[in-house]
Amino acid sequence: MKLDMGQAWNAAIAMLTANRSVVMIVAGVFFFLPSLALVLLLPESVQPPAETADPKAALEAMMQIYTENWWAVLLSSVAQGIGMLALLALLTDRSRPTVGEALKRGASGFPSYLGAQLLLAFGVALVIGLPLGAAAASGVGALIAVLAIAAVVFMLYAVVKGSLIPQVIAIDGILNPVQVLKRSWQLTKGNSVRLLVFYVLLAVAMGVLLIIATMIFGLILAAIGGDIEVIGNGVISSAINAIFVTVFLAVLAAVHRQLAGPSTEAVSETFE
Repeated sequence: MKLDMGQAWNAAIAMLTANRSVVMIVAGVFFFLPSLALVLLLPESVQPPAETADPKAALEAMMQIYTENWWAVLLSSVAQGIGMLALLALLTDRSRPTVGEALKRGASGFPSYLGAQLLLAFGVALVIGLPLGAAAASGVGALIAVLAIAAVVFMLYAVVKGSLIPQVIAIDGILNPVQVLKRSWQLTKGNSVRLLVFYVLLAVAMGVLLIIATMIFGLILAAIGGDIEVIGNGVISSAINAIFVTVFLAVLAAVHRQLAGPSTEAVSETFE
């Protein structure tokens, strides 16, 4: 089945509209608050010191900040992962689970989500690392450049093929990481390019929104300065992050529904 991007977008908006109350709760608790907590705990991550204007020095400083506060990043990631799976259950489960039931499913599915992502990352690193390592050892610049471009293309391909991992866990109920990867790979077959274009368009749209919001509110907050500027920027960036994650999850849920076809429950309801 070929993906219809317009249909997927309309279905995603319909899901968000029909479940807006629970969506706001889950997005606020699991996407907005963890992101805001990181900003307040690590203000340097959004406002690096002026002396780190050099890109290399700024990157090193950022890495040091996250390394020293790895536990906070880990907690935030776990919370957002559980919230992501819970939100997918709330958006797609026809049995209409409560928020508590959805959170239990999110918590029980998180180890599978983590395992599948680690397997995918390991596989990509293996496929890319061995040829690049051999090319680097050869010292042939042209070969290294060609393989580097191929590596980027393969990484994008792998990201698209694994993009339905959360949906397979939360919607299909598959918990074996290997089977999760296999199912996601099968669902995206024949639509990799369409999905990549769809994801890029969505990311660009949200990126433009972030830039506009940052420009408008950033100027106001910069005039105030101090802690209010840091907190205000954190609130804005966290709110936009929550919106982006929520919309993106709804889009992925709609993509999964379209590529997987109607569920057994949906078909049964049609003939009742």
